[in-house]
Amino acid sequence: MNKRIGSYPPFRVQGDGDAVVSQAGGVLLLETVRKSGLDTAISAALTPWRKPRAEHDPGKTLLDLALAVAMGGDCLSDVAMLRAEPQVFGPVASDPTMSRLVETLAAAGPRALTAIRQARSEVRERVWKLSGTDAPDAGGQVIVDIDGVLVLAHSEKQDATATWKRTFGHHPLVAFVDHGASGSGEPVAGLLRPGNAGSNTAADHITTTRMALAQLPKHHRRGRRTLVRTDSAGGTHDFLNWLTARGRWLSYSVGMTITNAVHHAVLHVPAAARTAAVEPDGQVRDGAWVAELADDVLKGWPTGMRLIVRKERPHPGAQLRFTDADGMRLTCFATNTLHSAIARLELRHRQRARAEDRIRAARDTGLRNLPLHHAAQNQVWLEIVQIALDLLAWMPMLALTGHARRWEPKRLRLRLFSAAARLVTTGRRRILCLARHWPWTDVITTAFSKLQALPNPG
Repeated sequence: MNKRIGSYPPFRVQGDGDAVVSQAGGVLLLETVRKSGLDTAISAALTPWRKPRAEHDPGKTLLDLALAVAMGGDCLSDVAMLRAEPQVFGPVASDPTMSRLVETLAAAGPRALTAIRQARSEVRERVWKLSGTDAPDAGGQVIVDIDGVLVLAHSEKQDATATWKRTFGHHPLVAFVDHGASGSGEPVAGLLRPGNAGSNTAADHITTTRMALAQLPKHHRRGRRTLVRTDSAGGTHDFLNWLTARGRWLSYSVGMTITNAVHHAVLHVPAAARTAAVEPDGQVRDGAWVAELADDVLKGWPTGMRLIVRKERPHPGAQLRFTDADGMRLTCFATNTLHSAIARLELRHRQRARAEDRIRAARDTGLRNLPLHHAAQNQVWLEIVQIALDLLAWMPMLALTGHARRWEPKRLRLRLFSAAARLVTTGRRRILCLARHWPWTDVITTAFSKLQALPNPG
C-alpha cells in the first residue's frame, strides 16, 4: 500500500481522452446568440465583405472572435479554444483567415463599423423586449454612462502616445447602459483615441454620445427617455450646449469642476438651504448635505441648467484638495432634470460610479491591451470587445437570477463557462452531460432551459 505524500492525490496524465468538451458552459453564450438573432444579423451586415468562394462566413468569423474574447481570450489566436471543439462551436476559421478579416474590415473604415453597429442596435432592441421587466428601460428611462479608459501599450502601436497619467498607450472613450443595482451593464459606444487625447474634449464626448444614442431603440431618442451621465470631463461649455440643444430628447447629469465662484458660493449657503444627502436605501447620510446653487455661478452656462453641490466629511485619512472647504469634501454636477428633489438627483449622479465596474469588466474582456498594430484594426478589435461584452450582459439578463445576475465576466468564466462536459450523441441529438458534483451545474442547466424557452428570432 502506497503512502500518500503531500496534500493532494497523485495522478497519471494522458492525452488520449475523447468525447470530452472543455469550456462547455460556453453553450450559454451560443444559445444567447441564437435566441437574440445576433448571428444572422452580423452575417447579413458583413455580406458585402464575403468573397464568392469563401469557405467561412465573415459574420460567424467575427462572432467566433467575440465569443473567444467573452470566454477570456485577449488576442486573435485565442480563438483556438473554439476551434478545438468543432462539435460545439462549429467550423472555426484559421488564424490567418481571422487576421485577413480584421484587415479587410479595417480597410473598409466607417462603412464596416456602421454595418456592425447597426446589427448590434437591431439585436439590442430584440433582447430588451425578450428580457421584459429586467430590461434596462423597464423603469421608463435608459441611463448611459460615458467615461474614458486608459489602455496601456507595450510596443510602438499607431496612435499610442504618452498619457496624462505618465503611461503609454491609448485613451478610448466608452459608453455603457447602466442595468441598475441588480444587474451589470452593456456597451453602446467605443471611440478609439490616441493616448494624449484630452479627458474633457467636447467633440469626442459629442461623437460618443451620438454613437451611444444610435444603439438605443428609436423611442428612447426622444421625450427625455435617455439620461446621459459623465464625470467632470464632460463639464464643458460646448458639450453642455450640445446637450441643451437636444433638451426635448435628452436628460443629462454631468460632473462639474469646482471653480472659485462655486467654492465661494458654497461658503455662503445658508443652513436652511441645505438638504441631507441620502443613500440608495433611502437612509440619510450622516455628515453630508447637498444644495442647489444659482445666480452668479450659472452665468455663461446654458439656460435651464441646475447646479447641485455636495459637501461631506471626508473619510479618516483622506487627503483634501485645494477646492475643498472647511475641511469638507466638495463635488458638484449639472443637470436639466426639473421637479425632482436635489438629494435624489445627487444620489442618481453618484451612482455613475457603476461605470467604473463596467470598465473593470471591459479590461477583463479584451480591453487590457489593444493587440493589433494599426489604429483602424484596433478600432475593429474594440467593436469585437463590445460584442463580447454585449453577450456577457445579455446572457445574465435573459437567463440568470438573484446574485448570479450580477456576476462579472471573471466569475462567469470561473463558475459557468469553464465547466467541462461529456458529449453524448444519440441519433441526431447531441447532449452535453455536465458533472453532477460541479457546484454550479444547476445554474448552467436552469439558465440554458430559460434561454431555450425564449421564442426564436424571425
